[in-house]
Amino acid sequence: MDRALIQVLQRQGVVFAAGLSPVEILEPWKDDFGLAMDAQPSLITTSNAGIPAFLSNVIDPQVVRVITQPMRAAEIYGETKKGDWTMLSTQFPVVESTGEVSSYGDYNNNGSSGANVNFVPRQSYHFQTISQYGERELEMYGLAKISYKSEIDIASALVLNKYHNLTYFFGVQGLINYGGLNDPSLIAPITPAAKAGGGFTWVTATPDEEYQDVLNLFAQLQSQMGGNIDVTETMTLALSPGRQALLQKTNQFGINVIDLLKKNFPNLTIKTAPEYATVAGELMQLILNNFEGVQTAYAAFTEKMRAHPVIPGLSNFSQKKSAGTWGTVIRRPICIAQMLGI
Repeated sequence: MDRALIQVLQRQGVVFAAGLSPVEILEPWKDDFGLAMDAQPSLITTSNAGIPAFLSNVIDPQVVRVITQPMRAAEIYGETKKGDWTMLSTQFPVVESTGEVSSYGDYNNNGSSGANVNFVPRQSYHFQTISQYGERELEMYGLAKISYKSEIDIASALVLNKYHNLTYFFGVQGLINYGGLNDPSLIAPITPAAKAGGGFTWVTATPDEEYQDVLNLFAQLQSQMGGNIDVTETMTLALSPGRQALLQKTNQFGINVIDLLKKNFPNLTIKTAPEYATVAGELMQLILNNFEGVQTAYAAFTEKMRAHPVIPGLSNFSQKKSAGTWGTVIRRPICIAQMLGI
């Protein structure tokens, strides 16, 4: 070993065995590789070949929300606000002209004309939902880049709208509050014609048989209206999405049912809602949208959504949101014809 290096080591506190030079000490062992192994003792920690898994995890910034059934009652019947959340009931006046004639005579006082007025009642129903969230909860969802408060607000609006849609179709049991499918004033639905393929439903029907069912439904509407309408009227054909798909069937001339309806009923609009697939069978309604300036039916609410104050807790918050519904108000039930079992 170099003398200068030995001196440097000695100044740093390295002590060599007495009587032996560094060269004599190192020379016998310099080719013994086994001695180097004692620099790597057995592991104290757990053997690991990589980084923590969460460091290689990515959270997609786009939030995917669960799809729910569409809410189509307001599209089919129309929607309007009536009153406010203080209103418990409402009256809809219905006027019928009355009268009779008699033979004329200069001194005859027979014959009369009058009006009979009814007030049809409806009761409102108010409902609510409550949003709750904690400070730490919001912070933890924030770590995943999720605006949890916004998601709760979206959910509260959705559940209120969902219930509105439900009452627009079926009303509220126990109240004078009916929907567009179960109003007791609706005229009983007619039955589809028998199909050549068997049964009455459109599953086995030909395109021409489906079209004939719609014609029969229109004939029923004409009968209910006493011949006051024709094929040019503004009407809505409402049925389930599954039955709308069957309107795409094509006949031997390459024309499907929808094409036939558009040609022969120029102002007809086809709308769908899952609720028309009822427990009793597939329902179809043909609605005369208005007659003599009076809208046939509309879904009505007192409040679409009322957001109440946010109430702070010790480390959390709560907020109530409420709404109210009248169901669907059908002014002229004779303007709606129904067919059940298509």
